Amino acid sequence: MKVKDEGGSSINALLLIIISVSIAVAGQLVLKLGAEGIGQVNLGNWESIRHFLFALVSSPQVLLGLALYGLSAVIWLVVLSRVDLSYAYPMVAISYVLMLILSRLLLNEDVSLTRWIGVAIISLGVLITSRS
Repeated sequence: MKVKDEGGSSINALLLIIISVSIAVAGQLVLKLGAEGIGQVNLGNWESIRHFLFALVSSPQVLLGLALYGLSAVIWLVVLSRVDLSYAYPMVAISYVLMLILSRLLLNEDVSLTRWIGVAIISLGVLITSRS
């Protein structure tokens, strides 16, 4: 990994990547809870769409989720100012791993063996990429 400034270390860059990805995952979880609280939208019905959009902009969970995404993006920009994109971007795959685990633990979602195998393969890819 190439660190672009003299004061930044690869450990600091990796820590910032993990923080950014973790905050994005938290934002996604909060958005999921907010969307579930609002309910499904019927895209063929304008009144349903209008109600859904109003509920989105007035939902504290949705607003918190979007704020978390915004914070994650700011931290990501700091990462991009310090390291090569070819190193940083594959690390975003950590979000797939975290999301699967947290969806199972916090949302009680059923996770098939195939998904666990896929996440194991993704984890191996992130490990290989991080060592290059």
